[in-house]
Formats: sequence, structure tokens, C-alpha cells
Amino acid sequence: MRLSDFWNRMRLHFGDAYAESWARDYVIADLDGRTVNQALAEGVAAKDVWRAVCKVSDVAAGLR
Repeated sequence: MRLSDFWNRMRLHFGDAYAESWARDYVIADLDGRTVNQALAEGVAAKDVWRAVCKVSDVAAGLR
């Protein structure tokens, strides 16, 4: 998954304003207690981060 696709999905799911805030602030256990932004900055693949987001948020099947 490209990073641009990841952010597009985040914005579609959370909305333009909330996606960035959520990615900055929400800590996900499956990302070893990191936020989306921290995990991406530390080299975790976008597809793995997206899977973790899907596990903790009610992402529509069409975006999974």
C-alpha cells in the first residue's frame, strides 16, 4: 500500500480534519504502543499500520 493510499483511506474514514489528529494522538497496542504517525516514521509499512487502524476502529468493509 502506498502512503498516499493510506492517507486517503484515513481521510475517507475519519474525515479530513480528524484523520490527522487521530493519527497523531491515538495509541494502538498492535503498533507496540505507538501512534500511526510514530509507527510510520519508524518504518512500519503503511499496510500494516492500516490493518492496525482497522482493528481498533469500525472501518467500512470497502476501505479495508
